[in-house]
Formats: sequence, structure tokens, C-alpha cells
Amino acid sequence: MIRHARTADHPAIEAVLQAAFGRGDEGRLVSRLRADGDVAFELVAEEAGEVVGHILFSRLWADRRELYAGLAPLAVLPGRQKSGLGSALVRASLETAREFGCHGILVLGDPAYYGRFGFSAGAAAGVGAPYRGLAGFQALALEDHAFAGEMSVSYPDAFSDAPSEPL
Repeated sequence: MIRHARTADHPAIEAVLQAAFGRGDEGRLVSRLRADGDVAFELVAEEAGEVVGHILFSRLWADRRELYAGLAPLAVLPGRQKSGLGSALVRASLETAREFGCHGILVLGDPAYYGRFGFSAGAAAGVGAPYRGLAGFQALALEDHAFAGEMSVSYPDAFSDAPSEPL
């Protein structure tokens, strides 16, 4: 079952992040995004009452009026990886982002993985952002022309302390 995260899920989410990444960076990023009010939404995958996966979208500041978001992090417990759970979280979160009125999503991640959902480096080519030029910086337009032309986005301050590799 995929649902919106609740405050009571936070310790379980932190455990999923630690298990999936083997470090605390992502947990600290999520905690800071929450504390700073920069979370657009979070979803969790739950099985038998246990949180086994998590995805978070943070708001981005664009030089356009439309809403843009950053996808990071996505995590699934190691024992449940490669079972389709991460893909289900991504698909559900993209639908949620559409419902929120989000025009476009940015991600720093594996192009082969995120490409399956329509993300591409080409879509992000005109986006001025801290991650521009890094392998894995990709965009997905949820609305027509969301990434047409040049644009600039700023990430929440929490990302300034985050690792520069894909989350």
C-alpha cells in the first residue's frame, strides 16, 4: 500500500533511509527539509504495517510562476529492492505531483532508472541549477512546455549540505 507519510512514520522512514543508503546523509536531508517547511509531500510504501519504502518531493524556487519540485530521496529497504516497490513509489508520486499542480520535476539520479518514467537530461538542459552538468541531472515535464527555453531554479537550503551524488 502506498500512502502519504504521517509524522508517526518519521522514525521508520529514517530507518529505511539508513538501510537503503548505508549512511545518515539522506535522513539528515529529510529532517532538515521538514524542519524548514520545504517538503511538498512524502509517500511511503507499507507492507504488513511496516514502512518499507519512501519518496519525498521538495519545492523548488523557479524564475517562473509555475510550481516545480525536486525528487529526493527515493529509498526502499534492501530486502525489498528490485521488487517493483521503488517504481510503484515513483509512479504514485508523479500522479500526486500532477494533482498538486506541479509543472515539472527535477531529479539527480540514475538515467537508466529514471528514464523509465520519462525523465531525461535533455529536458533539464536549459535549467540553471546547482546540479546542472552533473551526470544524472534530469527533468520530467508534467505540463506541456514546463522546461521550454532557459530557466533557473533554486533548491532548498537543506540541499547545500547534501551529498552531490544521486540520492
